Amino acid sequence: MANKNLQDLLQELNTLNCSGMYQNDFFLTWEKTLDELKATWTVADALRYLREHNISTKVFDSGLGISLFRDNSTRTRFSFASACNLLGLEVQDLDEGKSQIAHGETVRETANMISFMADVIGIRDDMYIGKGNAYMHEIVDSVKQGYEDGILEQKPTLVSLQCDIDHPTQCMADAAHVIHELGGIENLKGKKIAMTWAYSPSYGKPLSVPQGVIGLFSRLGMEVVLAHPEGYEVMPDVLKVAEQNAKESGGSFHVTNDMKEAFADADVVYPKSWAPFAAMEKRTNLYGNGDMEGIQELEKQLLAQNAAHKDWCCTEDRMNLTKNGKAIYLHCLPADINGVSCEEGEVAASVFDAARDSLYKEASYKPYVIAAMILLAKFKDPAKLLAELEQKGTKRKFAE
Repeated sequence: MANKNLQDLLQELNTLNCSGMYQNDFFLTWEKTLDELKATWTVADALRYLREHNISTKVFDSGLGISLFRDNSTRTRFSFASACNLLGLEVQDLDEGKSQIAHGETVRETANMISFMADVIGIRDDMYIGKGNAYMHEIVDSVKQGYEDGILEQKPTLVSLQCDIDHPTQCMADAAHVIHELGGIENLKGKKIAMTWAYSPSYGKPLSVPQGVIGLFSRLGMEVVLAHPEGYEVMPDVLKVAEQNAKESGGSFHVTNDMKEAFADADVVYPKSWAPFAAMEKRTNLYGNGDMEGIQELEKQLLAQNAAHKDWCCTEDRMNLTKNGKAIYLHCLPADINGVSCEEGEVAASVFDAARDSLYKEASYKPYVIAAMILLAKFKDPAKLLAELEQKGTKRKFAE
């Protein structure tokens, strides 16, 4: 996809069957076909091309994008707002503390009340196992019924901005970056990516990034390695997804408890902390029972468990083990940087500093990926629409 003009991108888009994305939602990457994933990256590149050539991409004259963040966010929050604005939608954040949810308002009622003029709903709900993805489906079921019953004039599209299982917008942006860095999606086949646990002085980081990475990059014919200390396992169901994906794509997938083995000859590395699946399940149950003493005890146990693995850090020595010592370093940010954001953490300051520009480019793909997800869900013929935008040539920024 690198350095393609709009006509190249539209020709590529016309070869892809992405009709299943129309009037649909985006929950997990492995629920989409490979053509649909490729279409998302292609439309993202097309939107970026138009914006960089000062052509307006406002395909909505009015409408809302509703955001609901049940966890803190910088990049994803602003990426969703940027994506909606890029397409002509205004953003309204649903602050549950200022809503009637605390007074007993049901999910179905909330979903319909916020959706009268909403075209898209973006939700981050990643903290509790078995909850986030299920909540998003309940929202979709509610607005679908509202639309079918004639309450809503349109069914808003839901885009998962991270759930307990997957972080599709992040991982799709990660992949877009790797595709561009390696000169095209065809060049990912046979390349090795190491998704490795790394030490953090905090304990409750979600599983959705490592799970999303192994669930997506295994679709692309890569040699995917998941590395973590014993006891930091991810969801068994996602391991099965990665194994099956690797078989179908001609790649490979395996798990190791050796960080050096994972880094050896890797083309891409993704050192990132996460909490053990079993512990996150226990944490969810403790919160559900209101057991605050149990939560505090679990936190102490997990912090002590983390501290036993401080050697799981992305250092210059580890990076030198990678392909020619020049692997692409990925991170969803913010990283726990040694001597900067913490005393000891996921990555050495020298490694992070060397990769800083690349990391920021990685993050820059997320607004376009989200916008592409929205556009593909809302317009039946995206290639025609994008061509009309270029032909119309409305300037985004008027001449100074």
